[in-house]
Amino acid sequence: MPVKVIAVANQKGGVGKTTTAVNLAACLAATGQRVLLFDLDPQANATSGVGVEKIEGASAYRPLFGEGTLADKIKSTAFDRLSLIPSEVDLCGADVELARAENHLSRLATALQPVRDSGQFDLILVDCPPSLGILTLNAFAATDGVLVPLQCEYYALEGISMMNRVLTQLRAAGVNPRLEIFGVVMTMFDARTKLSNEVVSEVRNLLGERVFETMIPRSTKLAEAPSFGQPIIHYDKYSAGAAAYEVLAQEVLSRLNAG
Repeated sequence: MPVKVIAVANQKGGVGKTTTAVNLAACLAATGQRVLLFDLDPQANATSGVGVEKIEGASAYRPLFGEGTLADKIKSTAFDRLSLIPSEVDLCGADVELARAENHLSRLATALQPVRDSGQFDLILVDCPPSLGILTLNAFAATDGVLVPLQCEYYALEGISMMNRVLTQLRAAGVNPRLEIFGVVMTMFDARTKLSNEVVSEVRNLLGERVFETMIPRSTKLAEAPSFGQPIIHYDKYSAGAAAYEVLAQEVLSRLNAG
């Protein structure tokens, strides 16, 4: 199976986007997949979430402008089969500078192609910034599909409709003809609340099979794990959050294999 690139994206912050990118990457690596987690968010939370220090000059910033390669930025982590392209604060400037560059939407796709061709990885997961800025659009141009974490709250569907509009525009413009939503995962689910259940029901009615069966619960352990630089399956293997991401990883694999 050729290497797949999945962008983990939601323009709204605080929906479990980075939590999903980090923990899904770790769970897929634990199944035997060779996974590259690509932190494209200037906040660099995915970088610290796998225990890697934020170091000046370590991000994709320079390769996006043709200086050096993304392959040179790949770091190993403490976890088997899980590698990382770190982020750091210099990526903040990339949005502004990319806007002035030639081929500003395809810079990431071009830089990532040699990594895809290397045969080093089975899957690349890109943690996008919480916006629909130029860095995120670059990730969309380079991806085989977008995984959207949606929080179980009233405004969840507004976010997905805006995302759909952007993906449609990028497809129509020929930026990435294969661009589509790979799947939607409901996060911060609390079975005890009427709201959580109503939102899930509404999202499933609208999006059907694109919504993963697995829902990620609200969890103190999931919130704690990043401060220890560990994905949840390494921080607390027997927690509800670890179980949920392990099941989600199996769903993701079955979709990839079916595709």
